Amino acid sequence: MSRIDFIGCPIDCLDITQTVNQIESHLIRKKTCQHVAVNVSKFIEMRKNIKLHSIITKCDIINADGMPVVWASRILGKPLPERIAGIDLFQKLIKLCANKGYRPFFFGAREAVVKKVVEKYNKLFPELEIAGYRNGYFAERQEEDIANMISDSRPDILFVAFSSPMKEEFLKKWMPVMKVAFCMGVGGTFDVIAGRTKRAPLWMQNSGLEWFYRLCQEPRRLWKRYALTNFKFILIVMKEYLKMKRESLHNSK
Repeated sequence: MSRIDFIGCPIDCLDITQTVNQIESHLIRKKTCQHVAVNVSKFIEMRKNIKLHSIITKCDIINADGMPVVWASRILGKPLPERIAGIDLFQKLIKLCANKGYRPFFFGAREAVVKKVVEKYNKLFPELEIAGYRNGYFAERQEEDIANMISDSRPDILFVAFSSPMKEEFLKKWMPVMKVAFCMGVGGTFDVIAGRTKRAPLWMQNSGLEWFYRLCQEPRRLWKRYALTNFKFILIVMKEYLKMKRESLHNSK
């Protein structure tokens, strides 16, 4: 498995099929694995959050979840094969669980939402054995009890559906207790699966405009985040590109 250094952030050069294969190898060996998906927002956040940066750089599998990251990798001469959206990987892993007998645990979102996710997959895949589920609302003092509860349910895969950096920090802290072979943060995936929010049309996903679709759905909450992070990301990529060109010219002399 090859890994590039994307302006200080390691990212694995994997397509979605290769990613699933890597995950299954961890499941077969029962070797603990933390997955993370890096998009523009997380890339900017980890540059100012030292703790998050440390967690991400030490994850076992790091995917690029965002076309701007993929495009930038190509501009900088370190091309990533494709964008791997968290929700797409999640759905492939659910099918893997149903086909191979792995047991997922769903952790996050509102109670009604996570219940609907469980109900939906019980109907879609009657053979799927779900280890358990829990909503994503809890106090810090409850974390240890939750980690022990997840451990007792003996899942093979843990999907954590709450925001960053909370999910990365929770997994890093409690994976040794939970002892789950594969742990993955899935953000707002449960809301999409439950039908609470809609995903962008495929053409917008492929054009790198999924962020704009989300912005239209929640403009008050997201406009500042996207305006600032996208601008910062463009500046960082441009600076790195110019640095790369200067070094290339210097080396050619």
